[in-house]
Amino acid sequence: MKLLALLATSTIAATSVLAEDTRQLDAHEHGVGQLNIAFDGQQIALEFHAPGADIVGFEYAAESAQDRAAVDTAVATLARPLDLFALPDAAGCSVVQAAAALESEDGHDDHDHEEHAHDDHNHAEHAHDDHADEAGHTEFHAEYLLTCADPSAVTKITFAYFDTFPNALEVEVQVISDVGATSFEVERDAPTLDLRGMF
Repeated sequence: MKLLALLATSTIAATSVLAEDTRQLDAHEHGVGQLNIAFDGQQIALEFHAPGADIVGFEYAAESAQDRAAVDTAVATLARPLDLFALPDAAGCSVVQAAAALESEDGHDDHDHEEHAHDDHNHAEHAHDDHADEAGHTEFHAEYLLTCADPSAVTKITFAYFDTFPNALEVEVQVISDVGATSFEVERDAPTLDLRGMF
Protein backbone atom coordinates (compact mmCIF):
# COMPACT_ATOMS: atom_id res chain seq x y z
CA MET A 1 0.00 0.00 0.00
CA LYS A 2 1.32 3.40 -0.99
CA LEU A 3 0.24 4.97 2.30
CA LEU A 4 2.06 2.32 4.32
CA ALA A 5 5.25 2.88 2.33
CA LEU A 6 4.92 6.59 3.02
CA LEU A 7 4.22 5.79 6.66
CA ALA A 8 7.34 3.66 7.01
CA THR A 9 9.54 6.22 5.28
CA SER A 10 8.10 9.15 7.22
CA THR A 11 8.29 7.32 10.53
CA ILE A 12 11.98 6.57 10.13
CA ALA A 13 12.80 10.01 8.76
CA ALA A 14 10.71 11.95 11.28
CA THR A 15 13.17 11.81 14.16
CA SER A 16 16.18 9.83 15.24
CA VAL A 17 14.19 8.65 18.26
CA LEU A 18 11.59 7.08 16.00
CA ALA A 19 14.33 5.40 13.98
CA GLU A 20 15.89 3.99 17.14
CA ASP A 21 12.53 2.49 18.13
CA THR A 22 12.33 0.38 14.97
CA ARG A 23 12.80 -3.23 16.03
CA GLN A 24 13.65 -6.36 14.07
CA LEU A 25 11.50 -9.48 14.32
CA ASP A 26 14.12 -11.27 16.40
CA ALA A 27 14.50 -8.28 18.74
CA HIS A 28 10.87 -7.86 19.71
CA GLU A 29 9.80 -7.55 23.31
CA HIS A 30 7.11 -9.85 24.68
CA GLY A 31 3.98 -8.01 25.72
CA VAL A 32 4.75 -5.05 23.44
CA GLY A 33 3.23 -4.50 20.01
CA GLN A 34 3.80 -1.72 17.51
CA LEU A 35 1.14 0.26 15.64
CA ASN A 36 1.98 2.83 12.96
CA ILE A 37 -0.83 5.14 11.84
CA ALA A 38 -0.80 7.59 8.92
CA PHE A 39 -3.58 10.06 8.21
CA ASP A 40 -3.81 11.17 4.57
CA GLY A 41 -6.93 13.05 3.56
CA GLN A 42 -9.91 10.80 4.19
CA GLN A 43 -7.75 7.68 4.44
CA ILE A 44 -6.02 6.17 7.44
CA ALA A 45 -3.33 3.54 6.94
CA LEU A 46 -2.31 1.33 9.87
CA GLU A 47 0.47 -1.19 10.19
CA PHE A 48 0.58 -3.47 13.24
CA HIS A 49 3.19 -5.90 14.60
CA ALA A 50 2.94 -8.10 17.70
CA PRO A 51 4.99 -11.02 19.02
CA GLY A 52 3.39 -14.42 18.59
CA ALA A 53 3.41 -14.94 22.36
CA ASP A 54 1.18 -11.86 22.82
CA ILE A 55 -1.43 -13.10 20.37
CA VAL A 56 -1.55 -16.90 20.70
CA GLY A 57 0.60 -17.53 23.78
CA PHE A 58 3.50 -19.19 21.93
CA GLU A 59 6.19 -18.26 19.41
CA TYR A 60 7.21 -21.59 17.95
CA ALA A 61 5.84 -22.72 14.60
CA ALA A 62 2.33 -24.11 15.06
CA GLU A 63 2.63 -27.88 15.12
CA SER A 64 -0.51 -29.34 16.66
CA ALA A 65 -4.02 -28.97 15.29
CA GLN A 66 -4.82 -26.88 18.38
CA ASP A 67 -1.88 -24.52 17.69
CA ARG A 68 -2.85 -24.16 14.03
CA ALA A 69 -6.45 -23.43 15.00
CA ALA A 70 -5.26 -20.75 17.46
CA VAL A 71 -3.17 -19.13 14.74
CA ASP A 72 -6.03 -19.25 12.21
CA THR A 73 -8.41 -17.67 14.72
CA ALA A 74 -5.87 -14.98 15.63
CA VAL A 75 -5.16 -14.09 12.00
CA ALA A 76 -8.89 -13.82 11.25
CA THR A 77 -9.36 -11.62 14.35
CA LEU A 78 -6.43 -9.39 13.38
CA ALA A 79 -8.02 -8.90 9.95
CA ARG A 80 -10.88 -6.98 11.63
CA PRO A 81 -9.16 -3.72 12.67
CA LEU A 82 -12.20 -1.80 13.87
CA ASP A 83 -12.93 -4.58 16.38
CA LEU A 84 -9.44 -4.11 17.87
CA PHE A 85 -8.83 -0.39 17.44
CA ALA A 86 -12.20 1.32 17.89
CA LEU A 87 -12.64 4.77 16.35
CA PRO A 88 -15.37 7.28 17.23
CA ASP A 89 -18.64 6.66 15.35
CA ALA A 90 -18.69 10.34 14.35
CA ALA A 91 -15.67 9.75 12.08
CA GLY A 92 -17.71 7.38 9.88
CA CYS A 93 -14.78 5.04 9.19
CA SER A 94 -14.94 1.79 7.25
CA VAL A 95 -12.38 -0.80 6.20
CA VAL A 96 -11.19 -0.62 2.59
CA GLN A 97 -8.56 -3.31 2.93
CA ALA A 98 -7.23 -5.51 5.74
CA ALA A 99 -4.53 -8.16 5.67
CA ALA A 100 -3.04 -10.13 8.55
CA ALA A 101 -0.37 -12.81 8.64
CA LEU A 102 1.87 -14.77 10.96
CA GLU A 103 5.52 -14.36 10.01
CA SER A 104 8.45 -16.47 11.15
CA GLU A 105 12.06 -15.32 11.59
CA ASP A 106 12.92 -16.41 8.06
CA GLY A 107 10.35 -13.98 6.66
CA HIS A 108 7.85 -16.59 5.44
CA ASP A 109 4.16 -16.04 6.04
CA ASP A 110 2.95 -19.11 7.90
CA HIS A 111 -0.71 -18.12 7.71
CA ASP A 112 -2.40 -15.10 6.21
CA HIS A 113 -5.86 -13.64 5.81
CA GLU A 114 -6.88 -10.83 3.52
CA GLU A 115 -10.13 -8.96 3.21
CA HIS A 116 -10.99 -6.39 0.57
CA ALA A 117 -14.12 -4.30 0.71
CA HIS A 118 -15.77 -3.67 -2.66
CA ASP A 119 -19.04 -1.78 -2.46
CA ASP A 120 -21.14 -3.73 0.06
CA HIS A 121 -19.47 -7.14 0.08
CA ASN A 122 -16.29 -8.64 1.46
CA HIS A 123 -14.10 -11.19 -0.26
CA ALA A 124 -11.87 -13.29 2.00
CA GLU A 125 -8.91 -15.38 0.99
CA HIS A 126 -7.08 -17.82 3.22
CA ALA A 127 -3.60 -19.16 2.52
CA HIS A 128 -1.73 -21.70 4.59
CA ASP A 129 1.83 -22.96 4.24
CA ASP A 130 3.18 -25.87 6.25
CA HIS A 131 6.26 -24.68 8.16
CA ALA A 132 5.67 -26.86 11.21
CA ASP A 133 9.28 -28.02 11.26
CA GLU A 134 10.70 -24.50 11.43
CA ALA A 135 11.76 -23.11 14.79
CA GLY A 136 12.26 -19.55 16.02
CA HIS A 137 10.26 -16.51 16.90
CA THR A 138 7.05 -15.63 15.14
CA GLU A 139 5.35 -12.29 14.83
CA PHE A 140 1.91 -11.28 13.68
CA HIS A 141 1.79 -8.52 11.10
CA ALA A 142 -1.29 -6.70 9.84
CA GLU A 143 -1.92 -3.82 7.45
CA TYR A 144 -5.14 -1.90 7.22
CA LEU A 145 -6.54 0.85 5.02
CA LEU A 146 -9.58 2.76 6.27
CA THR A 147 -11.63 5.51 4.74
CA CYS A 148 -13.43 8.01 6.97
CA ALA A 149 -16.18 10.52 6.22
CA ASP A 150 -14.69 12.88 8.83
CA PRO A 151 -11.11 11.92 9.78
CA SER A 152 -10.83 14.96 12.07
CA ALA A 153 -13.39 13.23 14.33
CA VAL A 154 -10.80 10.53 15.10
CA THR A 155 -9.93 12.20 18.39
CA LYS A 156 -9.24 8.90 20.14
CA ILE A 157 -8.68 5.22 19.54
CA THR A 158 -9.90 2.69 22.10
CA PHE A 159 -7.72 -0.41 22.19
CA ALA A 160 -10.16 -3.32 22.53
CA TYR A 161 -7.06 -5.22 21.39
CA PHE A 162 -6.10 -5.68 25.06
CA ASP A 163 -9.43 -7.36 25.85
CA THR A 164 -9.04 -9.66 22.86
CA PHE A 165 -5.43 -10.68 23.57
CA PRO A 166 -4.76 -11.07 27.33
CA ASN A 167 -0.96 -11.49 26.93
CA ALA A 168 -0.64 -8.05 25.33
CA LEU A 169 0.55 -5.40 27.78
CA GLU A 170 1.51 -2.35 25.70
CA VAL A 171 1.41 -0.96 22.18
CA GLU A 172 4.00 1.54 20.98
CA VAL A 173 2.19 3.85 18.58
CA GLN A 174 3.61 6.20 15.95
CA VAL A 175 1.16 8.65 14.36
CA ILE A 176 1.80 10.73 11.26
CA SER A 177 -0.59 13.49 10.26
CA ASP A 178 -0.43 16.94 8.69
CA VAL A 179 0.98 18.35 11.94
CA GLY A 180 3.91 15.92 12.01
CA ALA A 181 4.91 12.66 13.67
CA THR A 182 4.28 11.79 17.31
CA SER A 183 4.90 8.65 19.33
CA PHE A 184 2.77 7.28 22.15
CA GLU A 185 2.61 4.29 24.46
CA VAL A 186 -0.80 2.76 25.10
CA GLU A 187 -0.95 0.36 28.04
CA ARG A 188 -3.45 -2.29 29.10
CA ASP A 189 -4.54 -0.29 32.17
CA ALA A 190 -5.12 2.89 30.09
CA PRO A 191 -6.31 1.52 26.72
CA THR A 192 -7.30 4.80 25.04
CA LEU A 193 -5.09 6.86 22.74
CA ASP A 194 -5.89 10.59 22.78
CA LEU A 195 -5.36 12.03 19.30
CA ARG A 196 -6.65 15.55 19.95
CA GLY A 197 -4.17 18.04 18.54
CA MET A 198 -3.07 15.72 15.71
CA PHE A 199 -5.16 17.60 13.12
